[in-house]
Amino acid sequence: MGIIRRIFRFIGSVISVIRTLLGLVVLGFIFIAIGGMFADDLQPIPEKGALYLAPGGFLVDQKTYTDPLEKVLSQGEESETLVRDIVEALDAAARDSRITHLLLDTDYMAGAGLSKLEEISSALMRFKESGKPMIAVADNFSQQQYYLAAHADEIMLNPLGGVMITGFASYRSYYKEALDKLRVKMHIFRVGDFKSAIEPYMDNSMSTGVKEERRALIDELWQFYGSQVEELRGLPTGAINDYTNNLHTKLRSANGDSAALALEQGLVDQVASRTQMLKYLNEVIPATDGEFNSINLKGYLSHIRREQVISAAAKKHRVALVVAKGTIMDGEQPEGSVGGDTLAGIFADLRQDEDVKAVVLRVDSPGGSAFASEVIRDAMAATRAEGVPVVISMGSVAASGGYWIATEADRVLAMSTTITGSIGVYAVVPTVENSMAALGIYSDGVSTADISGIMQLDRAMTPQAEMFFQAGVDNIYTQFIALVADARNSTPAEVHEIAQGRVWTGEKALELGLVDQLGDLNDAIEVAAELANLADYMVDYRRKPLSVYEQLLSGMSSSAGASMAALGVRSHDSWLPEILSRQARSLAQPLQALEKLSDPRGMYLLCEQCPQ
Repeated sequence: MGIIRRIFRFIGSVISVIRTLLGLVVLGFIFIAIGGMFADDLQPIPEKGALYLAPGGFLVDQKTYTDPLEKVLSQGEESETLVRDIVEALDAAARDSRITHLLLDTDYMAGAGLSKLEEISSALMRFKESGKPMIAVADNFSQQQYYLAAHADEIMLNPLGGVMITGFASYRSYYKEALDKLRVKMHIFRVGDFKSAIEPYMDNSMSTGVKEERRALIDELWQFYGSQVEELRGLPTGAINDYTNNLHTKLRSANGDSAALALEQGLVDQVASRTQMLKYLNEVIPATDGEFNSINLKGYLSHIRREQVISAAAKKHRVALVVAKGTIMDGEQPEGSVGGDTLAGIFADLRQDEDVKAVVLRVDSPGGSAFASEVIRDAMAATRAEGVPVVISMGSVAASGGYWIATEADRVLAMSTTITGSIGVYAVVPTVENSMAALGIYSDGVSTADISGIMQLDRAMTPQAEMFFQAGVDNIYTQFIALVADARNSTPAEVHEIAQGRVWTGEKALELGLVDQLGDLNDAIEVAAELANLADYMVDYRRKPLSVYEQLLSGMSSSAGASMAALGVRSHDSWLPEILSRQARSLAQPLQALEKLSDPRGMYLLCEQCPQ
């Protein structure tokens, strides 16, 4: 008994120490946060210097919601950067006499959809028109990073780095054989031969029709990428395609030196170590005490937005900007997903605001719940009925349910590389009666009608139930193409010819009459102002309101960030290596997808393979 008491006393002591340490950590963090409230975290703009643009994480239209407490405790690397922040900073820097150079560092950028790169490309081209030099630096360039770097007047690469341009691909896993082994029956109901989201449950490989469609799509996008880079770098036509297709032999000829190969192929201008890069930047960019002057994206935006507050306050009329980013789901949803009730509530608030004269809805969604899509479209219709024009700006993808929403707009704009269309409907109902039987488990009983046990997944689906589901899918599709026909001044029969689940680029969608014009978010805002006859206005970004708790912790996070910066802790420092974070997100994606299946009738307008 004495030994047992000593063991438990020891465990109690350990727990007490842990409790004390946790208390000290929390208390220390509170002091750091309070200190940040009094810290001046606003970096001054140099009289002459560079805008240091180093986007972190993925480039997005709307940041994914993060629990405020988790954000407070992490204070790690930025996992997402808003595209519109980059565009705003570039446009302001082009006009700002204090900004003499643009220094582009892509090392912290994890990825982006091609249309987002295209939108930033337009802003970079506007910056180049100012005549100010643009320098790109990196340890390595991924395919997406290099697209932005190609705009620079000079590109500098680390000797141990390379330019990894591999082309586009579209692969997915197929589960038919695995489901057969598990004796799970997948009952598929769809309209549209190209509605491919459910193909993995129907076969062990991609169908010929979908493969042809996907081939045409990625070829078109790859042609855009290659031609843009070749033009920006002054390379001969076909150079990028040749580099990609023969990368293995070219690298062998360069003795495995990928940096030397990039220099030889004209993809970069200098191969230099970090020390050599810094020395060069100190020489070409205005410097103080031998170190070049610069201001980062966050600091620069804070300054220019402060400078714009006074002039903006005098502008009464507003163009509201609303973002619909992510899978469309029912009810209230956090940012990063599109909640039907959430977005409908935002539109209801806009209708009550007399200062809002037009709305731009930025759609970056592959679709999702048919019911939630209709809830959003209905809210948009009510807004238009009040005389407020609504303009759709398509981001990387506005397909299926994302296009259903777009039918309720006065004008629809897309990027040339936007993925849109996928006008089709499907429903999937798995039953496990054979799986259960293999285990010796059977279902039996009585019902008042053949359809009474329609949702009992341990029983075989009856013909009546199959008719029920297919009729529902057919009805949603009929409504879908009717909405499109009415919105695009066409007929259901004509829409059906280009629908059936097919996906198109924005450029092709313009040819087919599915969008009104090509243009970015700024273009959409200008169109909305024009429709509302506004000459003087301000852009009002509307989002889901934060609770008092969220606002408090968000403020603490900002204060803690200021304190950490004052202590010399960089915003890019992270406890978890980025590659592990990305792998974790990739492994979790199939499980996250299950949470998105929330339509009350099980009807989905989803382009599951549309890139985002």
